[in-house]
Amino acid sequence: MTATTVIKSNQQEDTLQAQEPQEQQQAVVVPPPQGEYRATGRRKTATARVRLVPGTGKITINGRPLEDYFPKLYHQLTVTRAFQIVGRRELFDVIIRVDGGGLTGQAEACQLGVARALKLYDRAIYRTLRENKLLTQDARKKERKKYGLHGARRGTQFSKR
Repeated sequence: MTATTVIKSNQQEDTLQAQEPQEQQQAVVVPPPQGEYRATGRRKTATARVRLVPGTGKITINGRPLEDYFPKLYHQLTVTRAFQIVGRRELFDVIIRVDGGGLTGQAEACQLGVARALKLYDRAIYRTLRENKLLTQDARKKERKKYGLHGARRGTQFSKR
């Protein structure tokens, strides 16, 4: 009989251990947004000024919906990547003012601005954003053209005769 009681107590311990992670997952509290969160993102020559306001998840870029401004899915996913990782898109309306650069540079500037604004909203998600490299600004820019050359480094073609 002692063997059966040992088995039962082990089963009880297993059920207790199984319940603990569920309780920890439920303990994550999502703070309600209070006010407005502003941040700036830059990439190459593009600059994005991002505002997060409490809302329903609508994203507006230069007064146009996300799908109109960035018709390619790649650019849409780039802008919303921080929300996909954190999972708080339904809490905010995102208003972005972006200028300069091309579409990819603008999309990546928006991504950085959204991530920085989310960091201001909740410091608990800072680590997640940092691990996914969303808070690191890409400093690479086009090198300037030098006089006497065709471009930044390309010289004239050499002629032997």
